[in-house]
Amino acid sequence: MARAVLWDMDGTLVDSEELHWISWRETMAKEGVAITHDQFLASFGQRNDSTIPRYLGAGATPERITKISFNKDALYRNLVREKGISPLPGVAHWVRILHEQGWLQAIASSAPRANVEVVLDALAATNRFQAVVSAEDVRRGKPDPEVYLTAAARVGTSPERSIVVEDAAAGVEGARRAGMRSIGVSHHGKRLPADIVVQSLDLLKADAFNALLESDSFARMNE
Repeated sequence: MARAVLWDMDGTLVDSEELHWISWRETMAKEGVAITHDQFLASFGQRNDSTIPRYLGAGATPERITKISFNKDALYRNLVREKGISPLPGVAHWVRILHEQGWLQAIASSAPRANVEVVLDALAATNRFQAVVSAEDVRRGKPDPEVYLTAAARVGTSPERSIVVEDAAAGVEGARRAGMRSIGVSHHGKRLPADIVVQSLDLLKADAFNALLESDSFARMNE
């Protein structure tokens, strides 16, 4: 039966934090709103339509949210093209190994599709992923499980045969709600309630994905 790894993108596949911070800070400044780095970090990885109302407060009209979202993401994509972006430690290795072992792989991101595509182009990794699920493809953001369930359906596997790789607590919670196992990447030592937690993916054991899926199957058979 098919098995799949569903990857979050920002903070998991790539270290995009600085480029997102620059694009949010500059876009909001043009709107006359100064945001702090702590404000940015509190919402990093969430959908724009959730983040912008927090920044604008009472000034968050639908039209303004749409305009700011468009401008911020256009600036972010330009920064990726100009400065480039690199996979986080261990990512290139695992994406290649999983592909060679026959795992299906998908992106399950809260980012707009155009952002996902520009990152995959920069990494020259588009052919490694059988599906991309982005903000446009779901109605509810993480921790709702919709993005993961949609990704699993698109690659043709079931939740119990899917493993989510995430760096945010909301994403790990979404995986749990989807009935999927998860690997958490905790770059700064933050607590993540994932099945396996590592500071960096290059620290994962060689059999980590296979062992996690087997333990999941065993646990379910003995429920």
